[in-house]
Amino acid sequence: MSVPIEKLLEKTGGSVYKLVTVAALRAQEISEGSPALTETDPKKKPSLVALDEIVAGQVAFRPKKKEK
Repeated sequence: MSVPIEKLLEKTGGSVYKLVTVAALRAQEISEGSPALTETDPKKKPSLVALDEIVAGQVAFRPKKKEK
């Protein structure tokens, strides 16, 4: 399944940097054995599973709170 970039960017406030960061971190978690949060083909690459999860709203970007 191909995920339109516009839908992905909507989930990260229009930031390509945030999208890449969230997708990469989630793909790494999946490749290390974390279960997928959406139904998916087990043969699908972790990076594509991560993008599907972002579009589905299962994974989101939350900035860290700044310490004073």
